[in-house]
Amino acid sequence: MNILAVNWRDIKNPEAGGAEVHLHEILAHLVRKGHEATQVSSTFPNCDHEERIDGIRIIRRGHWFDANFTLPLFARRHLLHNSYDVILEDINKLPFFMPLVTDIPVVAVIPHLFGTTVFREANAVVALYVVLMEKLIPLVFRNNFFMVISQSTAEDLISRGINTERIRVILCGLDHGRYRSLCLERFQQPTIVHLGRLRKYKSVEVAMRAMVRITERLPDARLVIVGDGPYRPALEREAQKLSLGDSIEFKGYMESEELVTFLNRSHLLFNPSPKEGWGLTVVEANACGLPVVASDRPGLRDSVKEGETGFLVPYGNDAAFADKAFQILTDGNLWERMSGNALNRVRELTWERCARDTEMFLQEILSKR
Repeated sequence: MNILAVNWRDIKNPEAGGAEVHLHEILAHLVRKGHEATQVSSTFPNCDHEERIDGIRIIRRGHWFDANFTLPLFARRHLLHNSYDVILEDINKLPFFMPLVTDIPVVAVIPHLFGTTVFREANAVVALYVVLMEKLIPLVFRNNFFMVISQSTAEDLISRGINTERIRVILCGLDHGRYRSLCLERFQQPTIVHLGRLRKYKSVEVAMRAMVRITERLPDARLVIVGDGPYRPALEREAQKLSLGDSIEFKGYMESEELVTFLNRSHLLFNPSPKEGWGLTVVEANACGLPVVASDRPGLRDSVKEGETGFLVPYGNDAAFADKAFQILTDGNLWERMSGNALNRVRELTWERCARDTEMFLQEILSKR
């Protein structure tokens, strides 16, 4: 197959996250299997407008703020001079509505849709725009197929009127060469990690409020915030208001080797987000032997196995986060059991399996056409 992918960002973009990793890994594995792949994405400062990464031809046009207009227009011109069998439209932030510009089969790849959650991150005008664009998806893509990364996202699409027969759930993979158990000694100090991009809607402050409660019972416990983002200054101010002092540390961005070593020495991961497509940081932590306490919300319900690899608690309930964390951190048998379950669970999550299932799904679509 010759595949064209359209995504807001590519893997080299400084703002790239789990959705970009997901698409890139699929394309890279398909290229290694003999297929061809081109990805069109927005530019970023000092980027090359065209390069090849892991066999994928990357073409960059437009900017982050106008990508949902410039990329489909460029793709339309590009398709006049290039032939593709199928198009993967990654609906990561806003839809590009590629079915409106081509007759080539378009498969919508959806980590998750924001819905009203977007109002937690953006101002009311931008948030309303996103919600309205998402409402058009069932109309524009009514004759197309959808590839989603969790059952939660599938149920969201079904609730929006998408035919269940047009949806295929293909779970994400995991880089097992990077995220793995190193059999290191854990920190003497009970260490809870929050891992991910620091954005307002991620609700990191819930973890911080829970930390206030935890230190009342475990004075030497600490919360380490790994990752960076535009919401970091606000979180640092909140930490001062909560008088967390030395019990919280903002580590910022960590290179992969340092991160994996740090996770292997920590004890627990917090994910208080109100919504995820899957929860990639959850399984990355699991691969390093960490149990997880997370919000009982879409996506996280799929990546956390309740009572086995961690606990799910009501969203925004810092007391529940604190109680479950205290339970895991003070019960050695429980921690060992959950850590072992976490390591066992991630073995089935490989990018090879994800790419193979994607290949079969695309070939099935093309054979029907």
